[in-house]
Amino acid sequence: MTTASAKASDREAIEKTIHIYINGGISGKGDEMKPAFHEGATIYGYIGPDLFGGPIQGLFDWNDGNGPAADLKSNIASIDIEGTIATVRLELDNWTGHKFTDMFTLLKTDGEWKITSKVFYLHPEE
Repeated sequence: MTTASAKASDREAIEKTIHIYINGGISGKGDEMKPAFHEGATIYGYIGPDLFGGPIQGLFDWNDGNGPAADLKSNIASIDIEGTIATVRLELDNWTGHKFTDMFTLLKTDGEWKITSKVFYLHPEE
């Protein structure tokens, strides 16, 4: 496999991982997004003045309590890959009325791309 085709293959695999996360948001079920994340993944960001952070289970719990985001719109704004690491910027609109910018780091481990960290920005209400 050439470097260009390997990178294209990795890009597709990363997009698939991000879509597992997005689909979990749409369904409102943390267990559906869980396969996108490494077991040791973390999350950090602010909800108003309050820091939301720690183990990724906090996201899954929040998602379960928040419920389905049936009208969620998503756009993968960028993917940057270097060997076995990658970063992704994801724009999300109408996650139950909220707009988020997420930035992820991913690691290719055992042939699979997994999110190792998520930081997010909750855009102010307009």
